[in-house]
Amino acid sequence: MDFKKYNTVLLYNSINELGLKLDDHQVGQFMEYYELLVEWNSFMNLTAITEFDEVCTKHFIDSISLCKAVDCTKDLAVIDVGTGAGFPGIPLKIAFPDLKITLLDSLGKRVKFLNEVIGRLGLHEIEAIHGRAEDFAKPDALREKFDLCVSRAVANLSTLSEYCLPYVKVNGFFISYKSEKIFDEMQAAQHAIELLGGEVCGQKEFVLPGSDIYRNLFQIKKVKATPKKYPRKAGLPSKEPL
Repeated sequence: MDFKKYNTVLLYNSINELGLKLDDHQVGQFMEYYELLVEWNSFMNLTAITEFDEVCTKHFIDSISLCKAVDCTKDLAVIDVGTGAGFPGIPLKIAFPDLKITLLDSLGKRVKFLNEVIGRLGLHEIEAIHGRAEDFAKPDALREKFDLCVSRAVANLSTLSEYCLPYVKVNGFFISYKSEKIFDEMQAAQHAIELLGGEVCGQKEFVLPGSDIYRNLFQIKKVKATPKKYPRKAGLPSKEPL
């Protein structure tokens, strides 16, 4: 596949600004991911962002900017809750091949797309699961199986914590990608985070390389096991945040 038609200068410069080095094969995987995203987006709703430079900055670079908060070169088991079109999980897998990634999404059509991307890009130790976050967090499923949970899903921090913290091992982390300053939201979520076994340990604020777009990686450490009654049944975490 010929990727020379794409101007990859912004992508390479942004990667360098994050302190990363990707080889041509990895950049080629990003290009193929982009082409699949645009192709599938023509007949299903994956993203409102389709212009090449915007996808590179707002999806690819944004996803791998996790390296500002976490050492992604480690051999970590990671779950991406509410992954949608695969963000941040697939870009993280491309940039940091040693990560073991689980992509979780509630829409079967999106999971079909994710499996197509995984196959076409030749990615290993990554799987896409169709289901609701509330269901797979049960003890006989994926509960407390992961070193790290990430989510770019749009929801308040109390709700996201109830979805995500049950998946994290004690001493692991939940990182929420946010696009705004969230002091008030953080204060409101403190009770829920503590109830779920978490502890706020910081945030990384920065501007995405090659842009003026503000980002905030909100860091929560899992300090004790999540009580068995959480997460509550489907729908409640979003309708009635803790």
